[in-house]
Amino acid sequence: MRNILLLCIFLTGFSTTVFAKTTSLEDPAIQDRFKALTSQLRCLKCQNMTIYDSQAGLADDLRKQIREQMHEGKTDDQIVAYLVARYGDFVRYKPPMEAKTVLLWVGPFLFMLIGGVMLVRYIKIRRNEAGNTDVENISEEEHLLARKLLEEGGDK
Repeated sequence: MRNILLLCIFLTGFSTTVFAKTTSLEDPAIQDRFKALTSQLRCLKCQNMTIYDSQAGLADDLRKQIREQMHEGKTDDQIVAYLVARYGDFVRYKPPMEAKTVLLWVGPFLFMLIGGVMLVRYIKIRRNEAGNTDVENISEEEHLLARKLLEEGGDK
């Protein structure tokens, strides 16, 4: 009788822990939080996909780790800090603004600025070249030839 009672207690305790894990996975708040967090993190194997979207084995392992940490009661910031400590800032799609990532944030604008300056200089040089035709230095014979060519072109 005592063994049966212990077995019932064991099975009850086992079933409640299994039930607690499955129900917390199905909790809409946790699912939304899980989706939001894994959509912000990069799959280290695929690199152009989020952990949420990736079908790679590594992404599946990371999803399991994130779920476990959520069940342990860790915040999103703690989970991201754990992943960054383990895999580096590359795991984030939006790396933080730090001294080592400034070029990632400022680089595109810097390239656009340099390209714009180069374009303006090129246009100014082309305008100056086009405006510097030496019409005044053309001889009288060249004027007559040009007038003749223009008149012949107008008759056709």
